[in-house]
Amino acid sequence: MTRLLYAILVGLVGAGVVHAVILLILPHYSERDAWTRLAAHAGYYHFTRMSGEDTPPIVRGGDPLFDAVACRFDLSKGIVHVKASGHVPFWSVSVYNRHGQNIYSLNDRAQVLGDLDLVLVTPAQMIELKKSVPKEFEKSVFMEADVGRGIVAIRSFVPDQTWTKAIADYLNNASCALR
Repeated sequence: MTRLLYAILVGLVGAGVVHAVILLILPHYSERDAWTRLAAHAGYYHFTRMSGEDTPPIVRGGDPLFDAVACRFDLSKGIVHVKASGHVPFWSVSVYNRHGQNIYSLNDRAQVLGDLDLVLVTPAQMIELKKSVPKEFEKSVFMEADVGRGIVAIRSFVPDQTWTKAIADYLNNASCALR
């Protein structure tokens, strides 16, 4: 009887371990992740709406009080400059690696002028950039990451319907450019 209980307990623990491992590795093997969905809508260095009234959302489960855009980038091709300007109640920007892990976040409270001005670079690009910082990057926040490809997402808070157009304009005019 104790052997039967022991076998059942070992089987349940083993099933639990296998289940946990599958859940942890699933994002690495999924073909329907955020990267793949963004790739189906736009190429590199182009912001795409994360949700819309007339299209299904690219990433499900977003906060209904936020509107968002995302852009794929490849730092092996060069420096990426992310900019957005305008007056919105709150914005935040997050940088994710290819597998969707957040590697950097910034919001409007950390930016000097309130406008988003972010430069994404690899460590080697940062060394070259420090030798001579271009005028266009003088007020930028630099984010150094040792990732090749990734996603940058900008989110803005929509407190009520009166802000919908201003926030849509802010996000539509955001740029994600290779420099």
